[in-house]
Amino acid sequence: MAVAQPGELSPPEQYVERWGDEAVYQMAVHGIPASITLAQGILESGNGLSELAAKSNNHFGIKCHSDWTGARVHHDDDRRGECFRAYDDASDSFTDHSEFLKRDRYAELFELEPTDYNRWAKGLKKCGYATNPKYAQLLIDLIERYDLAAYDQAGLKLQADREAFAAGIANAEDTRNKIASEDAKNPAKSATQLGQRSIQLSENYIQYMIAEPGDTYESLAKELDMMLWQFYRYNDVDRAEAPYTPGKGETVYLQPKRQRGETTWLDMLPNESLWQASQRCGVSMSALIRKNRLTPDQPIPANGRLSLKWRVTPEGKLPNWVRTIRGPSG
Repeated sequence: MAVAQPGELSPPEQYVERWGDEAVYQMAVHGIPASITLAQGILESGNGLSELAAKSNNHFGIKCHSDWTGARVHHDDDRRGECFRAYDDASDSFTDHSEFLKRDRYAELFELEPTDYNRWAKGLKKCGYATNPKYAQLLIDLIERYDLAAYDQAGLKLQADREAFAAGIANAEDTRNKIASEDAKNPAKSATQLGQRSIQLSENYIQYMIAEPGDTYESLAKELDMMLWQFYRYNDVDRAEAPYTPGKGETVYLQPKRQRGETTWLDMLPNESLWQASQRCGVSMSALIRKNRLTPDQPIPANGRLSLKWRVTPEGKLPNWVRTIRGPSG
């Protein structure tokens, strides 16, 4: 199974390919338009290639401020040696960005429609997020050039799915136990029915379906009234493989995979590829690669065990603070 090749895309497209699902998830949870998050990330981090992003995982240029107690670095910006926040993982930068915008200073933004990226961009400038007088227009230009508004629609759908799930199931733990108790060879009972398709809910709450003979991503996109790019991106499949035909019984995700898993570890099966493990646990390939420090020379962990929640140390162990809380077994 080949995954998307970032080298075939422009630097901004590579950034969107890597971080689009994270922006959609942040929108569903926190309400910040995914298009705004992605445009800010592209602009503030130089497509993820700036020194601050590369060395400190800070994609949004957020400075320390008096209430910041985390790691920090000093970097020349408006003034020499200014203090910026540093993160163990870039995904933490996205979460902190969302939390940062939920301050009182930006409260008026959340009165806007989440799909009105024009007013969100202008509102950010008005509220003082950046000093560049052209900041709002720079964001708008990026959103329109790379069709980032499509991610807002995905964010709204994921938000609606989460809300419907929360409203329809009183006890999520019972549902998880019910899914886990099913025979592994048989799909779990569907959470919803879409046409003739049974839509399942994964252990970490992602909608998926089981492929049937003759299915292709193209045919599924038409049948389920979804965008074709969603199938390729959500399932980490290279668009160069189009038309992709999933095997009978293969998991096909209908929502972005998560950046974290519900369990701490996943033991890989014999001869299982990283892509197959990603499909099995519902954690994106990029997240698994980052969390497990994987490289082309070491495409899977030597011990065959994938960390799903935290980035392991260079020795392949959980960070000390995690092991202190959870015990030696993690």
